[in-house]
Amino acid sequence: MIRFFFLAPAALVFAASIAQAADMAFYQLPPGSFPHDVAPAPDGTVWFSGQSQGFAGRFDPKTGQLEKIPLGPGAAPHGVIVGPDGNAWLTEGGQNAIARVDAKSKEVKLFPLPKAFAGANLNTLAFDKNGIVWFTGQSGIYGRADPRTGRVDAWKAPKGPGPYGITATPAGDVWYASLAGDHIARIDTATGAVMVVQPPKPGVGPRRIWSDSNGMLWVSLWDAGAIGRYDPVTKAWATYPMPQSKWGAYAIYVDDRDRVWATDWAANAVQRFDPKTETYTTFPSDKKNANVRQMLGRPGEAWGGESGTDRLVVIRD
Repeated sequence: MIRFFFLAPAALVFAASIAQAADMAFYQLPPGSFPHDVAPAPDGTVWFSGQSQGFAGRFDPKTGQLEKIPLGPGAAPHGVIVGPDGNAWLTEGGQNAIARVDAKSKEVKLFPLPKAFAGANLNTLAFDKNGIVWFTGQSGIYGRADPRTGRVDAWKAPKGPGPYGITATPAGDVWYASLAGDHIARIDTATGAVMVVQPPKPGVGPRRIWSDSNGMLWVSLWDAGAIGRYDPVTKAWATYPMPQSKWGAYAIYVDDRDRVWATDWAANAVQRFDPKTETYTTFPSDKKNANVRQMLGRPGEAWGGESGTDRLVVIRD
C-alpha cells in the first residue's frame, strides 16, 4: 500500500520482488527543504537535515507538524542522528562544527572544529559506547567531539579526501567508509589511529557503512551498484549486486531484525536485502529522481529523505 501526506555484473543471481504487503508512505515538505539525512526519534517524530536552507527539521507524522530550527549563519547541515541524550546531533558543514539541538528547548549548541581543519566538508556522525560522537569530513578528515567537555579532536585521513559514512559496532568499534579513498577503516577510539581495509575490488566506492547486531559491517558500494559485507573477524568480503543497477548504491542501514536497507539511485528505489535468503525486495518511488541519500529507522519503520522531491518516505512492516 502506498500513501501520500501533504503539508499545506553479478557473480551470483539474486531473486528480487516488488513490495506489496508493506505500507509505504510519503510526507511532502515545503519546497526547498532538501531533506539530506533523517533520524527517527523514540517519541515518534523524525529529525532531518534541511541542507539547502540551513535548518534542523523535526516532523511529526501523526499531526503533520513541521518545526524548522535555524542552525546559524551560513548553515548547511549534512548528517543527523539522535544521540544517547535524546537530542539531535548534526554535522554542520556551513559553520564547520558539530551541532546539537536540544529536543525540548530547541537551543542550538555548536562544537567547532579546530582551526587547522577548516573547510572539512562534514558528512556523517555516530556515537560510540562511551558517549563520544565521531564524525567524518569529505575533504579528508575524521574526528570526535566529547559532549561533556566540549573538546573536539580531528585527524587527517590516511588516504586523503573521501571519508563519508560512519558507524559504531555493538562492541564499541568505530568504522568509516571513504568514497573517494575507496576503502573502509577502523578508528582506534583511544588514540585516533586508523587501520585501512581495502574494498572487495578496486573502484567500488564505499559510501556509507552500518553495523548489524553481530558486528558485521554492511557497506553501500556506490560505483558498483552493490551491497558489501565485511567480517572484521575473518577479514572476508561478500558482495551482493543490486537486482537492477550497476551503480548508485547510496545509503545503507541495518534494522532491528538485521535486514539491510539500501537506496538505489539508478532504479529510483529503496532496496531491502534479507541476508538469510540473500534476496532483495524493491520499493520504488512514485516520483522521478527521488534521490534518497540516507536511511535510518526504528522498530517496524525504515525512513529516508527524498532530497529530490522534498519528501520524507517511510516503509512500515
